[in-house]
Amino acid sequence: MNSVKRYTFNKSRTGEIVPALCLPNGDTQPLHSMIDPKHEAERLITTAGDSGFLIFLGLGGGFAPSAALEHTNAYILVIDFDNDGINELLASKDYSKLVKSDRFSLLIDPDAGKIKSFILENYKPALCGGIKTIPLRTRTEHDMQKFETAAEVIQTAIEIAAGDYSVQAHFGMRWFSNIIRNIKTIEKYNDNFRFWESSPIKEAAIVAAGPSLDHQMSSLAEKKAQNVFIISTDTALGALLHNGIEPDAVISIDCQHISYYHFLGCNLSDNTRSIPLFLDIASPPVLSNFPLPPVFFLSGHPLAQYINAAWRHLPQVDTSGGNVTYAGLSLAQTLGAERITLFGADFSYINCQTYARGTYIYPYFLNRQNRLSPMEAKMSVFLYRSPFLLPQDGQKKNYYETSSLRFYRKNLEEKVSTMSANVVCEKGFGATVTISNERGAISSEQLAMSNEEKINHGETRRESEEPLAINSKQGVVSSGRDFLAGYRDDIVSLPEANGAENYLKKLNVKEKQVFTTLLPYMAATKKRNTEMGVNDLIEEVKRRCVEEIEKTLAVF
Repeated sequence: MNSVKRYTFNKSRTGEIVPALCLPNGDTQPLHSMIDPKHEAERLITTAGDSGFLIFLGLGGGFAPSAALEHTNAYILVIDFDNDGINELLASKDYSKLVKSDRFSLLIDPDAGKIKSFILENYKPALCGGIKTIPLRTRTEHDMQKFETAAEVIQTAIEIAAGDYSVQAHFGMRWFSNIIRNIKTIEKYNDNFRFWESSPIKEAAIVAAGPSLDHQMSSLAEKKAQNVFIISTDTALGALLHNGIEPDAVISIDCQHISYYHFLGCNLSDNTRSIPLFLDIASPPVLSNFPLPPVFFLSGHPLAQYINAAWRHLPQVDTSGGNVTYAGLSLAQTLGAERITLFGADFSYINCQTYARGTYIYPYFLNRQNRLSPMEAKMSVFLYRSPFLLPQDGQKKNYYETSSLRFYRKNLEEKVSTMSANVVCEKGFGATVTISNERGAISSEQLAMSNEEKINHGETRRESEEPLAINSKQGVVSSGRDFLAGYRDDIVSLPEANGAENYLKKLNVKEKQVFTTLLPYMAATKKRNTEMGVNDLIEEVKRRCVEEIEKTLAVF
């Protein structure tokens, strides 16, 4: 046991016990005002504004967290280091008011992963509103490195949560509506569907719809002749069929109705009509009406994960990259592909061209043009809807990037860096996709050599990468109608939101699972009703979601 004292304790003028740090030179430094620490804490809390989630760096005498509990409805998190020092603090005075509160949590000596996961799990912007970090300066200055690292991790977690919330606020209602309406179709089509049993996928091509695809069709045709498994993004399907290339699978992840236009005008032969259409469970229900047989997969939506746990198992595809090319890469990985080539993955606009010829955008604008707004004008508005970024190397390019396209490209590069499959990008004219993984940056020639070495040495695919047998019968516990009815009843049974207590703390494990599925819808509702209080927001979302489910059950 360490006998070195971390703190001494003295009374303030108002009689409060104030801890003081024991410094190496023998001096002591009080962590709070020695006159009136409570008043000091109350003044500090006024700077927090309407933040509903407060993170305090340093526990000290607990005056600021206590003031926050008393004067706000915020959720309180305290982060501190040095377990021995914390034990001294807890033995010095009564912290029971803090510890007993459902709105208080204390992390002692947490690593970066624990801090990040705690914030992402507990900070719900729709419920909490803003978030603010308040350091106890006299404490953090004496453990600067640890607290600076904690502050950086906190900022990263906040940015992730804010990004997720922004997307949820935009799509939350549509996601919910689409998912519950797709239940009936999932029950009809996903039963007993086992994909690609006859032979495992060794090599795949992912086809995006960038302008470079126009110049890559001959290379793609060669891949087709070599029986490479071709996964087309929904946007690229029209371009492929226009050039006489039929993919082996199509993937779509957009929840918006615009996805419908990607398939219009596609000339579907009898062979094409048997191509599986992989759909995010939150895709528009109208897409399942196309002749392509739908195969629904799960993304990261909490309702999708709840369906997987409570109703039936569906294949999972990583869509966190935010674009369909990323999802196609994930699908190829899920199906066990060892070699993957990307086509049309420009992530940029080339010479003012947005998509390859044959994609939906040309007939879409052609049918909507008039004398005052011709097709060229509409294409120009589409092209310039987002500002272009300056080239990262400062050199003039023949392509243009937007913040979204660069973000998508970086996400894809990061995913490739974690994959064991060999991934190459067919040469194009857009922004360079940097391919590197555990094998380092690789070229097409190195890819061929690497594959030959694998064959010669008898290297086999790891067990985790075996082709996925999609048998959604596994885990079936009820019919789709029974599942929706039970889900509706579970929402109705959630506790009422009243009072200032932390609502999540009121819920048991099952209730928290159900409530979590409503959070994206809640974010969208909050965006449209910014003045709505948390209690009213929770009850309004519960009511609306129940209504949505009952409408679906009425026509099931």
